[in-house]
Amino acid sequence: RDEVRALHEEAGLPFLEVFVDCPLDVAEDRDPKGLYKKARAGEIKGFTGIDDPYEEPQSPELVINTAERSLEESVQDVLDCLEERGMLKAD
Repeated sequence: RDEVRALHEEAGLPFLEVFVDCPLDVAEDRDPKGLYKKARAGEIKGFTGIDDPYEEPQSPELVINTAERSLEESVQDVLDCLEERGMLKAD
C-alpha cells in the first residue's frame, strides 16, 4: 500500500486508500461461493483471514464498515470522499 501511494505521489496522481472493513463472521455469512467454508475445511490454503493473516491499513483516508452501512450508504461515502478531495466532479 505504501509503495502504491508513493508511486502515485511521484507521478502527481491523487491516491485514496479505502478500507472496506468487514468483520470475518459477516464476510463468512455473505460468502456466496462457500470459499470461507472450504478454507476452514482445509481445502483452500493461504486464505486471507483464515490461515493467512490480514493486515489492516494503518492510515486509510476512508473507512467503511460494511456491517454497519448499507451498500448504498457505502457507495455514497466513497463518492462524497472523492468529491471532497476534488477527484470527482459533482453533477
